[in-house]
Amino acid sequence: MYWRSLRKRVRARNILLRASSELPFAYEVWIARIENSREAVAQAPAVIDGWKYKPRFGILLHGGPDDETAVERSLRSLEGQIYPGWALIGHPSEPIGARLAGADADYILPLRAGDRLATTALYRLGQALQAARPSIIYGDEDRLDEKEERYSPWFKPRWNREYYIAQDLLRSSTAIATSVAKHVDSQQAIANIADLTVGSALQTRDEDILHIPHVLSHTILLEPGHEEERRTALAAALMGQRGSVSPGPFGTTRVTWPLPSPAPMVSLIIPTKDKVELLQPCIETVLARTDYQNFEILIVDNRSVEPATAAFLSRISKDLRIRVLDYPAPYNFSAINNFAVSVANGQYVCLLNNDTEVIEPAWLSEMMRYAIRPDIGAVGAKLLYDDGTIQHAGVTIGIGDAAGHAHRFEPNDKPGYFALPHSAHFVSAVTAACLTVDKRKYEAVGGLDEDQFTVAFNDVDFCLKLQTAGWKNVYVPHAVLLHHESKSRGSDMAPSQIDRYRRELSTLQARWDTRNCQDPLHNPNLDRYSEKYVIRL
Repeated sequence: MYWRSLRKRVRARNILLRASSELPFAYEVWIARIENSREAVAQAPAVIDGWKYKPRFGILLHGGPDDETAVERSLRSLEGQIYPGWALIGHPSEPIGARLAGADADYILPLRAGDRLATTALYRLGQALQAARPSIIYGDEDRLDEKEERYSPWFKPRWNREYYIAQDLLRSSTAIATSVAKHVDSQQAIANIADLTVGSALQTRDEDILHIPHVLSHTILLEPGHEEERRTALAAALMGQRGSVSPGPFGTTRVTWPLPSPAPMVSLIIPTKDKVELLQPCIETVLARTDYQNFEILIVDNRSVEPATAAFLSRISKDLRIRVLDYPAPYNFSAINNFAVSVANGQYVCLLNNDTEVIEPAWLSEMMRYAIRPDIGAVGAKLLYDDGTIQHAGVTIGIGDAAGHAHRFEPNDKPGYFALPHSAHFVSAVTAACLTVDKRKYEAVGGLDEDQFTVAFNDVDFCLKLQTAGWKNVYVPHAVLLHHESKSRGSDMAPSQIDRYRRELSTLQARWDTRNCQDPLHNPNLDRYSEKYVIRL
């Protein structure tokens, strides 16, 4: 109302839309305004007529509630498809392997009895297949309530193997190339759909799995035992990689990857300037609560002047695991860390803010389980505010036309957006408040950019350089610390900092085109101006 009274109608509209995104009726509005399936239905006959490739879909009806009503609901949705190129494969009572062996189709589409395909589902899949022939193609989904009303849309990310291990991206809305499905069947006895989807996904190259941002199916609640079947299939598939599979929070799956023996040394790099009330609990909790044994701490003192700081550093430096380095130049976060990395003894380095506190002993072990993998670049931890809400669960590029902390302020004891904050997954970037990386990879991309990003966005830029060099950055929710954000250096919005911040923001936007970037983890149906994963209206 305030902005509209000042004739700022665009700003007023945007504020209203963002506020509306979290209201119960938001999805109904999205269905009517954004999904607009009527237009697709009207155009479909002409579009299909022009296709050079008309795929045949084999529908593998399976599982679900054991009643005729559920099966009829699924069959009605098939009969209502605007693309007619489909046929049922066998009978749900027959073994899946036998049904696959006799399948005469280009793609196999598992459909759980009781779930409905969207009217446009096969049309959307066929349309996407005109440009490419992926081994697996999947879309978004939502839920059906008792009245068969749609709710709770899951706008999924582009293919993210680590997230798939934690969460079943392919449980619905998925088509698998028949040749791939039959190959999996030839290697193992497929007992259930989890064997088929897990076997297909983990044997397929990432670039051969395609996501399309359309709601393709409407699902009922999963039956008990589904996740256990999937974990059994994952354990069998990951056996060669020695990862142990166990239940995670909110229905997720957790894989504990092995650590080498002996464990490599990690250099913890902690810049500081006075603020001993922050530094002391940081250092003391690292020493007292870290179960990973092979580490050193490099405290980089940048012009501290308070006697209490000098006394603490003098006392703590007697610990053989700690070195205090003097950095007398003006504050430059990137330069400070680059300097410390250059003299670090560790094969791995962990950039750690002095306003963090260790609360769970396994934090460094969990990060190192990923950092040692040859395909991994930067590893980030889950950081919490004092009140238990999330401060960092990965960085999403494009948020606010720059980069934002995904799921910020979401309660850590709630699932959040389809348990994403509680699932290990690949991300575009992580915060340098707690970032672990192989020292050789750090140096290979030139470390933090101390010329252009002295304070802000250096971590984002660094992670994107790693990603460009071919390494994947990963967020690890099992590594948890407290973060008293910016208590040590203050706010970027302070009058003394704002000009510098704007320069660094402008550089980030120009270098990485963050105004137009669509983060692979962030579905285009989600609001790019909110750090919460909410619907875009």
